[in-house]
Amino acid sequence: MSGSLPDMTTSAFHLPDRLADKRDPGLIAVDEQQFTAITTALEQSVADLSQRLEAARRAPAGRGQQAMDRDLEIHRLTARLRSLRRFGLDLCLGRIVPADSREPVYIGRLGLTDPAGRRLLIDWRSPASEPFFGATHANPMGLHSRRRYRWARGRISDYWDEVFAPDGFEGQAALDDQSAFIASLGGSRSSRMRDVLGTIQADQDAIIRAGSRGALVVDGGPGTGKTVVALHRSAYLLYSDPRLGHRRGGVLVVGPHEPYLAFVADVLPSLGEEGVQTCTLRDLVAEGAGAPEETDPEVARLKSSMELVRAIEPAVGLYEEAPTEGMWVTTPWAEVWLEPDDWAAAFDAPDPGTPHNEARDAIWEELLTILVDRHDDGDAPPELVRRSLEQNRELRTALNRAWPLVDATELVGDLWSVPAYLRRCAPGLSLEEVRRLQRSEPTAWTVSDLPLLDAARMRLGDPESSRRRGQREAVRAAEREEMATVVDDLIATDDSEMMVMSMLRGDDLQAALVDEVDEVAGHAADADLLAGPFAHVVVDEAQELTDAQWQMVLARCPSRSLTIVGDRAQARHGFTGSWEERLQRVGLDRVTSASLTINYRTPHEVMAVAEPVIRAVLPDANVPISIRHNGIPVLRGSASELDGVLDAWLEEHGEGIACVIGAPWFRASSRVRSLAPELAKGLEFDLVVLVDPESFGTGVTGAVDRYVAMTRATQRLIILTGT
Repeated sequence: MSGSLPDMTTSAFHLPDRLADKRDPGLIAVDEQQFTAITTALEQSVADLSQRLEAARRAPAGRGQQAMDRDLEIHRLTARLRSLRRFGLDLCLGRIVPADSREPVYIGRLGLTDPAGRRLLIDWRSPASEPFFGATHANPMGLHSRRRYRWARGRISDYWDEVFAPDGFEGQAALDDQSAFIASLGGSRSSRMRDVLGTIQADQDAIIRAGSRGALVVDGGPGTGKTVVALHRSAYLLYSDPRLGHRRGGVLVVGPHEPYLAFVADVLPSLGEEGVQTCTLRDLVAEGAGAPEETDPEVARLKSSMELVRAIEPAVGLYEEAPTEGMWVTTPWAEVWLEPDDWAAAFDAPDPGTPHNEARDAIWEELLTILVDRHDDGDAPPELVRRSLEQNRELRTALNRAWPLVDATELVGDLWSVPAYLRRCAPGLSLEEVRRLQRSEPTAWTVSDLPLLDAARMRLGDPESSRRRGQREAVRAAEREEMATVVDDLIATDDSEMMVMSMLRGDDLQAALVDEVDEVAGHAADADLLAGPFAHVVVDEAQELTDAQWQMVLARCPSRSLTIVGDRAQARHGFTGSWEERLQRVGLDRVTSASLTINYRTPHEVMAVAEPVIRAVLPDANVPISIRHNGIPVLRGSASELDGVLDAWLEEHGEGIACVIGAPWFRASSRVRSLAPELAKGLEFDLVVLVDPESFGTGVTGAVDRYVAMTRATQRLIILTGT
């Protein structure tokens, strides 16, 4: 990826001597002309955007809608400018030549036009670009030919042509229709996911462009491009489906662990999308960062079920019981009887779905309205009666008892320390299961507690929201009072014939002067970026999610529009049944499936060793077919050779990334990673060195960890034993 443009007095092509035939001007002259036009347009676009951005920043901030429009324009211009500066000519992925026109159409990461309006690059996500990714010899999709480029440091280091018509062979330099893709797979890895947009295959592209309604399961084994599909699909849907835009919720990508998030960090920005939220399940809950795994397998099993997540609702419901006895409420003018039915009516006042703690304000306002309406003394102004009631300690105490503020950690902690409370909220548990779930330190959170904490926070809401709302209202009341004083002074000194300043007494104008936008900004500042709701959610390595963890995802996706990516054979704790059965159990009823069966990443030599490992425990595992043969055998040796193996590889290879898996004592370096087996999932490395793989464990979990670790290799696998 390059952020600078080449000097166009030199060629955009920088082909090695072994590809001298591809330098033929008859093959690349049209491209050179196009690249010159793209370079000029990019320079003009960057200059124009920079000027517009500077002008927007200098413009007065304004108030209300004007301020919001200015901020949105600055955000839009900044994002576009950042995208254009991120790349140079390598914005261009390749070109297609339609059979009916023979005029090349160039495909880019972003769309680009020249000042005259001529389209220089078609955005890869637009319908017009679909044949670039989807055309095959069986279905040419109206193409005469297709050319893909490989970029290195801002210039083309190779290109490949594919022809779909009998007369297209004349003058073509590269006719291997898989060479672009296969060659890219042989390239060295880096610490970030490599750029593969130009080599997306037809089976992957069909999934990327599938509609967003319902849940789409993308099932595929190692190396099939599941993660590539998931991330490119995110960018495509944000471009093509207006229902998923950032102002309508946007897209959330949930990955398996932090190394995965670091690995894919550059992918979405390189595709023109910078606003997608990415996280792990741990990130969804404040306690997730330091939570260890649950050590008791039976407790982990119990907490993975939906039954305990469902226990949160009755647990909160015990704090929402209206008083069954009435009470007298005293004001300076009269006493008012508050009946049990009045409490019930007030408890019904919040809108459905309002979190418990945030519902208190609506209940309080309804109680005050009932009491003011029932107040008999006609001499007392209603506003004074209401103000008196707001300061009534007995009434406030009664509300606090009937509908108290509840903290999520205290509520979940009580389940693990008060057996009678847990039995009442989860009646399906046996006495032994209730006993087993109790612990001496109720708030010593583990990963298994996170779904319950998340469900509790979703149901309870923020206990501080009411206090903050009161503070904002107090500030706004002070602003209005100050504004009223200013207005009075302005009117008193107004000597114009039409008394223009008298218009300032209008409520609407005063509200605008106080600036209503501040309150909206206050709400936005309080919002949790990961709390949702999101219009679409992508879940990678989804086979690992428990039923309880799925509730964390679905709580943030009311649309039930999801892309679910995984491989049942890579589930560390086993995966019984089908995807459809699993997802229907957790609450998804609109599920469609797509399969990826070709392993584009892992060499056949590695897969031949890895396949028996997983089939020993899962005979029906969906092991993909590897299409790469690199002739490098899997080597075995002693763990004492680890340093020598790595030194030899680093000396032989000037670039690329290696990974040692299963040696926690090994210290990582810039080009050699060190990971536990469970943290290697979703990643890929040129060289993988497994140290004592039999120590990874027994049964399904151990076999899956060995299988996953082996299939991270894109070039070479070495297995060392005898620590």
